[in-house]
Amino acid sequence: MCEDARRTTLDVQRLWAYLRVMANLIDTSSREAAASARAARHPEKQKRPDTPVLRKPDWIRVKAPLGKTFSETQKIVKEGGLVTVCEEAGCPNIGECWEQKHATFMILGDTCTRACSFCNVKTGLPAPVDHDEARRVADAVAEMGLNHVVITSVDRDDLDDGGAQHFVDVINSIRAAAPQTTIEILTPDFLRKDGAAEMVIDAKPDVFNHNLETVPRLYLSIRPGARYYHSLRLLERVKERDPNQFTKSGIMVGLGETKEEVMQVMDDMRSAGIDFLTIGQYLQPTRKHAAVERFVTPDEFKAYETIARAKGFLMVSATPLTRSSHHAGDDFAKLQAAREQAVNR
Repeated sequence: MCEDARRTTLDVQRLWAYLRVMANLIDTSSREAAASARAARHPEKQKRPDTPVLRKPDWIRVKAPLGKTFSETQKIVKEGGLVTVCEEAGCPNIGECWEQKHATFMILGDTCTRACSFCNVKTGLPAPVDHDEARRVADAVAEMGLNHVVITSVDRDDLDDGGAQHFVDVINSIRAAAPQTTIEILTPDFLRKDGAAEMVIDAKPDVFNHNLETVPRLYLSIRPGARYYHSLRLLERVKERDPNQFTKSGIMVGLGETKEEVMQVMDDMRSAGIDFLTIGQYLQPTRKHAAVERFVTPDEFKAYETIARAKGFLMVSATPLTRSSHHAGDDFAKLQAAREQAVNR
């Protein structure tokens, strides 16, 4: 090999070595930045050991959000200074929903006072209640021309009423700005907040949703700040106070529950008069969150749906990507039709 060729070969080798070093530095820097961001969102989880992250099966894949309508929805949310659970919880359906101008607004800030091991919403000391938020949410609902809207919130254990009055204010503001829009709320449990749930029930949302999230046996590890039977009783009280309100609740699977435990939760829900059941696959937000024990197959979800319908739910949505507010508008229309059909039997 001539001297010029040898020099060229050495130069190329040095260049590739340099590029590998830089790539490693960038990769390390990116990992450190991501870890720092996770620590800021979930300081209470940082001392937990990392849990394994299972590779997602093909049936969990979703398309990246790219469309024009997605950007328009994002613009309305950002310009209104609003928070959505779609973003904060890292929902896998955000691309599909925002492309259809469907968004679930999260009120009472972006910081939760609980530290559930499954949830990606930021944990810490929340900011004071933004009393102008009700108007901005209502304006966004009107601008987006929504037929059906879902309103959820973080837990606010720091407030005397758990944020109940703010829910009422948001509901009333939407009724004034967009009277044709039906309203679904996904509430916290209002644990130890006497009279709070009654305030929200009396505001007469069209759907009152509160998720049980998992089976009773797993509450201590998955939802330690909540109580299974308190959540169940909350939904039962909705029906006692206003039988015309639809009630809805959901659970995640893949956390280590058994089929028998899931069926017992179904029975508990039916005893509480719950109309609509949702079941979806738990997806692990980070290595510091609860691990996915297994991915439940689509056929198993179909079996759960069949069992739940046989138990008397008006509506059941059970798929790997089912989430509380996924297809909520279409599901509300089906829920109304199912009730009318049941009444006319």
